[in-house]
Amino acid sequence: MTRLLIVDDEALVRAGLKMILESDDELEVVAEAEDGADAAAMVKEHRPDVVLMDIRMPRLDGLAATREVQALPDPPKIVVLTTFDLDDYVFRALQAGASGFLLKDTPPRELVQAIKVVAAGDAMLSPAVTRRLIGHFAGDPRTDRRRVARERISKLTEREREVLVEVGRGLQNADIGRKLFMSEATVKAHVSRALVKLDATNRVQVAILAYEAGLLDN
Repeated sequence: MTRLLIVDDEALVRAGLKMILESDDELEVVAEAEDGADAAAMVKEHRPDVVLMDIRMPRLDGLAATREVQALPDPPKIVVLTTFDLDDYVFRALQAGASGFLLKDTPPRELVQAIKVVAAGDAMLSPAVTRRLIGHFAGDPRTDRRRVARERISKLTEREREVLVEVGRGLQNADIGRKLFMSEATVKAHVSRALVKLDATNRVQVAILAYEAGLLDN
């Protein structure tokens, strides 16, 4: 059973999400919060596996709440909810540690599947979305990002770097395994070690780092 926390300032949205999610026997909404200011306390009290976080809320927005939750010991996965597609708030939330994003008008079946994907430990980003995400950072004015990123990835083995490149391209473990001729379990092990060495919380941050280091230039 995957335990869920819904954080949204609109009661109707929370009710609709709960109805959709609990239609699946493997999902349980254990708590709801009407503002990001309550998210961290709710996580401590109810220990959800996944948090659905609205990005725009009146007191504390989803970006700040994501940072607060990520700072907790053993934080849950976070999925950003938005009506605005990949806007700057969403990019910043992903960079802060969210595992993916969902539009609020996502069809129910896709919503349920997306939550399961995140709960299983995968980032919920397709290759197309990953390209858009990475492209967002292409215009970043800070000139030292590449130098810093390359220093960070210098900790990786050659094989871990190869896997990092494919994660940066938006591929999932099974696809990476086929491309690099290794088992899915081996890919997962390389990804896990890379996350630890890079002090990254999820594959989204790894994808951004791969871009910043110039690994995706070719």
